Amino acid sequence: MRNTPVSEDIIRTKVKECGIEVVGKSSIREMVKLVSMIEATSGVKFIRMEMGVPGLKSSQIGIEAEIEALKKGVSSVYPPMEGIASLKQETARFLKLFADAEFSPEGCLPTVGSMQASMAAIMVVNRCSAEKNTTLFIDPGFPVQKLQVKSLGLKLQSFDIFNYRGEKLRDKLESYLQQGNISSILYSNPNNPSWVCLTDKELRYIGELANKYNAIVIEDLAYFAMDFRVKIGTPGVAPFQPTVRKYTDNCIILVSGSKVFSYAGQRLGMMAIPDKLFYSLHQNLRQYFGTDEFGHSIIYGALYALSAGTAHSAQHAMAAMFKAASDGHFNFVDDIREYEKRAHQMKKLFTDNGFYIVYDKDEEKPLGDGFYFTINYPGFTGAQLLEELLYYGISAVTLDITGSEHEGLRACVSQFKADQADELERRLKLFKDQHKKE
Repeated sequence: MRNTPVSEDIIRTKVKECGIEVVGKSSIREMVKLVSMIEATSGVKFIRMEMGVPGLKSSQIGIEAEIEALKKGVSSVYPPMEGIASLKQETARFLKLFADAEFSPEGCLPTVGSMQASMAAIMVVNRCSAEKNTTLFIDPGFPVQKLQVKSLGLKLQSFDIFNYRGEKLRDKLESYLQQGNISSILYSNPNNPSWVCLTDKELRYIGELANKYNAIVIEDLAYFAMDFRVKIGTPGVAPFQPTVRKYTDNCIILVSGSKVFSYAGQRLGMMAIPDKLFYSLHQNLRQYFGTDEFGHSIIYGALYALSAGTAHSAQHAMAAMFKAASDGHFNFVDDIREYEKRAHQMKKLFTDNGFYIVYDKDEEKPLGDGFYFTINYPGFTGAQLLEELLYYGISAVTLDITGSEHEGLRACVSQFKADQADELERRLKLFKDQHKKE
């Protein structure tokens, strides 16, 4: 039996106790539970890369605003379904100043994280037309969004962006849209898990095709301004967060407080809908939501049915953070640049020990360092590597569950600390030594 940091017997026992049949097909949350159980039994602290938990402290601006709101008694009052006025106004202002994107406050809606925003969007966009009932995913992507589509009994199609950059992306998208069944196009930018960042040219192609085929783009900006190769962060001054909103009114933009402001625990996100889409009429919606209007269906149909609003005090926190950023008093990008440093350090440790980066380019440019990166080791499938690394006290999730057509793992940098660097290097060297080809 090999001498590894974690006993094979412990791992096999805990996998069985978790009811996991194939480790390589485990969801993110299943991996979290499994690794926590292995840590508790073995006493070995893992290098945890399986879940995108913010690894920084929450903004004090948000904390103080939320405490003040609680002191004023908002916890005893249901929040407005459409969100408090200050948050709606500050969201529209923030998106204009940092993404150069036009939204009215009326179309800016608070949700229980971006997860609920995507769920509500999927519920409505797929019911605007009886003929268009399929969401097209530009993969790889966040696995739970596909679960949302499936749990609603709706349809999806997808393709991996790896070989379809630039004009190839336009042609690939049009080949699906020509079928006539695509209601919506969903992607994240920067991308979870690959950290690929769509270019302005590619976003223009997406927007133009959405206009041509009357499809609605669901653009997940959970990692807003986190392409650290571009110095976003000065309100009203370019460069801005790239967005498809520049090229179409047929879009819903999702923004999360979890990563940008490290405010994940309060589960607050925003969805922003342009006026043209918000007030558009779709006869097919009436049978589901009692109205033809898109925006009304989102608020008083989908969001009402899902949770009837989101935490009152957290809305005050988000409004305060947006306002401070827009006023130029809070450089939120400087705070989260720590993830760039961690990614650079971790990627070097892996590549120095025989691993390689799977998604390594944005068209012809080297991929940036950010919240995620992708790795594999010669001779391994993603599932094999995931299970093997558990013996070395390293956890991740496979690219397979993200819709990627490539073998490998998604690694998240958020839980990695500088004082773990030597231990990660030791474990990776041991892995390399024990997997030398004869």
